[in-house]
Amino acid sequence: MQKNINILNKKARFLYEILDKYTAGIVLTGTEIKSIRSSKASIAESFCEFNEQGELFVINMTIEEYAYGTYYNHRPKAERKLLLNKKELKKLHKEVQNTGLTIIPLKLFINDKGYAKLNIALAKGKKLYDKRETIKDRDNKRNLDRIKKIYK
Repeated sequence: MQKNINILNKKARFLYEILDKYTAGIVLTGTEIKSIRSSKASIAESFCEFNEQGELFVINMTIEEYAYGTYYNHRPKAERKLLLNKKELKKLHKEVQNTGLTIIPLKLFINDKGYAKLNIALAKGKKLYDKRETIKDRDNKRNLDRIKKIYK
């Protein structure tokens, strides 16, 4: 149908420890989905938050204005509602309230049916020493791969 759209949050795995993952639908307007299909979106600094009614929204997700849109065009940094099952929403809401965890988007993609989906994760922020450990592990893995490549 169209090319594969995968918009990633590359910093998420470095800044957060991922505990649980979910796939959520997004409520979008016509010009928003057209911008996503042309890969004009960013989830780098976004997060998810519950409102008073218990609905989950993604905050600070940037979808650029559609180039061919008229006065019906959307706002780039609007709050967008996420669609999950009621049971999943209750579980996430309880975890966020009780333990102080956060919900972050990991990946924005378009599925086979043409719907925009967002992979979100229940996450816990890493401390500075955890980040240093992650960097050290990544460097060690890179060096081992180089050594393996030499001796093949």
